Amino acid sequence: MKKRALISVFDKEGILDFAKFLVSKDVEIVSTGGTYRYLKENGLDVIEINEVTNFPEMLDGRVKTLHPLVHAGILAIRDNEKHMNTLKEREIHTIDYVVVNLYPFFEKVKEDLSFEEKVEFIDIGGPTMLRAAAKNFQDVVVISNKNDYSVVMNEIQQDGEVSFVTKKKLAGKVFNLMSAYDGAIANFLLGDEEYPEYLSVSYKKMQGLRYGENSHQSAAVYGLATADGAMNTFETLNGKELSYNNFKDVDIAWKCANEFEETACCALKHNTPCGVATGETSYDAYMKAYNVDPTSIFGGIVAF
Repeated sequence: MKKRALISVFDKEGILDFAKFLVSKDVEIVSTGGTYRYLKENGLDVIEINEVTNFPEMLDGRVKTLHPLVHAGILAIRDNEKHMNTLKEREIHTIDYVVVNLYPFFEKVKEDLSFEEKVEFIDIGGPTMLRAAAKNFQDVVVISNKNDYSVVMNEIQQDGEVSFVTKKKLAGKVFNLMSAYDGAIANFLLGDEEYPEYLSVSYKKMQGLRYGENSHQSAAVYGLATADGAMNTFETLNGKELSYNNFKDVDIAWKCANEFEETACCALKHNTPCGVATGETSYDAYMKAYNVDPTSIFGGIVAF
């Protein structure tokens, strides 16, 4: 029996090359909706999901993979004779790769959309397949992040298969993602409830840092996945990677500058303002802040 991959992705970056790689390794591709059409239009021989389930997609695509013929193929333990006999009796094909990325709820919840429109970006089928595959990671390679396509391809190319260690890590990534995804949805639906029974927060890694509070420590910075703000939307234009202390300085300087309604500048070094001023223009405010302490501002942080 050929190995089979189920691919259903909202973000299609990199998926064509990955699907072509799987086909080159004699893996059948099963796909859904827009992903099926995309792969088919690009010349791949793809099995549409309703050919597996013998049931058409329905309810505007809300129901397409929620079917025993899909989930039995994912969840069957290959070393369990009873499981495999059940699949054989019911003519169910195993699914050996599950490649899914989700509707972009993190991004859409921040946009100026109606409540009903945001609800439509709550993914149901995707998380269900990911959870099933992650539970059965010993037998199923599950990919929820497009950055892992290359990891899987490299291991298959070198060793002929994906290692247990990598499959376990990929499964862990699924539940890491789902905890944040579900937490974002819960907070969206609970709205202004002051003290929910469970406190769920969804933070996404923005970048690694050059070092932590001290040079021998490692660190990373995370930003809220469901909202934008000064600290998780700025862009580094040039220079070295920032450190933990740089981020702490930027945070304090930014908060200080925002204490003023008029144009203001905060010059800061080692978590301590060394010059704060207001002015008619940004340049005017900066020069005033600079002249408070021209020595300490060297190598420091400036925020407006």
